[in-house]
Amino acid sequence: MKRFNQRKLHINYRISFQTGLILSISIFLILFKLEIRPEKSQTDFKITQQEVFVAEEVIQTKQEAKAVIPKKPLIPIEVPNDEILEDEIVFIDSELDLSDSNILPPPPKSEVIEEAEEQIFIVVEQQPVLIGGIAGLQSQVKYPKIAIEANIQGRVIVQMVIDKQGNVRDPFIVRGIGGGCDEEALRVIKSAKFKPAHQRGKPVLVQYTLPILFKIRSDQAL
Repeated sequence: MKRFNQRKLHINYRISFQTGLILSISIFLILFKLEIRPEKSQTDFKITQQEVFVAEEVIQTKQEAKAVIPKKPLIPIEVPNDEILEDEIVFIDSELDLSDSNILPPPPKSEVIEEAEEQIFIVVEQQPVLIGGIAGLQSQVKYPKIAIEANIQGRVIVQMVIDKQGNVRDPFIVRGIGGGCDEEALRVIKSAKFKPAHQRGKPVLVQYTLPILFKIRSDQAL
């Protein structure tokens, strides 16, 4: 009995499936043949013509060169002059002898004073000689009291020019030590006397350098 029922259900299922399939195909065919048309719209669309913009060609302007205006010439202005120039009549004697030296004034004499620049030598054939020697010059040095108290010692280098007569010109300190020693060295150098330098047998100016020694002696020490 149970087997019979199962067989009957199986047959019913097949019939239901076939029937549903046939109905589905029929509905599909009906829908396929059906024509669907859209309704006409009552609104009319008007297409307006779009404005057309025309690009105008830009013409480049040429820069014209400005004409150069000439400057007005300067017009001389007459300055009033109250002085009246009278024409002088010069009488020339036809018998005048131009060869007479008393008639014509002598030409002016040009008084031109030419000062030859004296050359200062650095190296010469014959160097200047200090009269009395360096020992005699050192004996004239007076040690400044300030330098002794501050225990200042050393050499002061002085540069100068020895002229053609052996005199000292324009001495100045090249290297000093202070304490009044620089001023004392210049004082001593200015009083010095030299035999002048010679170049090719003639006295010349020469640049010269001389050291002045400052050393505290035992009797000067405080």
